[in-house]
Amino acid sequence: MIRYLSQSSLQNLQLTTHDVIASIEHLLFAKTQQQAWNAPKAVITPSDGRYMMATLAAADDPPFLAVKGLILNPENPKYELASINALVTLLDSRSGLPLAIIDGNWVTAVRTAGLSAVAAKRLARPDASIAAFIGCGVQALSHLRALTEIFQLKRINVFGRGAASRNAFCRNAEKMDLSVITAQTAQEAIQDADLIVTSVTLSPQLVPFLDARWLKPGAFVTMTDLAAPWLSESMSGLERIIIDDLEQEAGMPEPLVDPALVHGDLTDLVTGKTAGRQSVDERTAFVFRGLALGDLAVSGLAYQCACEQSQGTLITS
Repeated sequence: MIRYLSQSSLQNLQLTTHDVIASIEHLLFAKTQQQAWNAPKAVITPSDGRYMMATLAAADDPPFLAVKGLILNPENPKYELASINALVTLLDSRSGLPLAIIDGNWVTAVRTAGLSAVAAKRLARPDASIAAFIGCGVQALSHLRALTEIFQLKRINVFGRGAASRNAFCRNAEKMDLSVITAQTAQEAIQDADLIVTSVTLSPQLVPFLDARWLKPGAFVTMTDLAAPWLSESMSGLERIIIDDLEQEAGMPEPLVDPALVHGDLTDLVTGKTAGRQSVDERTAFVFRGLALGDLAVSGLAYQCACEQSQGTLITS
């Protein structure tokens, strides 16, 4: 029997950010012991602006293999579709038998925020109370939910160019008893924030408009958008930059940031090979493409919990 997990059934699992963090960290440690494996993502970028991606990761404990296919199409909103759509298939990593088909949009949102949370635990100041969001879509909301679980947030600054998504995001934040300030400029939003999340939709027309020199001492920023909206010449204003995977980055045609500025990757950070925040005034950043082990960690966790809670729809193979 194959278990189909829709977005609604996944939401019913009520997984916490701490659950997701623990699952990701477990697989990162397993990777160093050759008990989990993470292939560099495969990417296709047609000239019409679409972004197509596939990820692959496997582990012996738990014995799962996850493959995710994802397409970002900037034209989708014109047809009232989400910009990004994805699907995850989960197999038994020993026998190869199919176990589950999982809504990839939910997995992408939760795993991206989970990866940011893993990095934030080590790179952000523990007393962070003000968060800024540049971009107000699905990733902004998933990060808001994750960060409020691990930090005592009091206020958020918001800058987004789409009025509908910005207003919806602000309403969600207010329901969480957070003070919300809608900034008139991106600089106004981030200059006094302790935590900054950028999730700007990628497109061929995107022109960098964010300057790392606007960040205050002690700030931490997580760039879920390949750092595409950030001015590359400003990145040297960050004292510590961590990326998601050095091996994956080495195979990419264009680096996320100047390799000379990178201190290590997320596995090094979690295992202690690379140091986290070193002072209260250090400006730190996590810049990432997306780690296949994160997809596996979230998909495997969701599948195990769904089996325990009898969630999802069983399909005869």
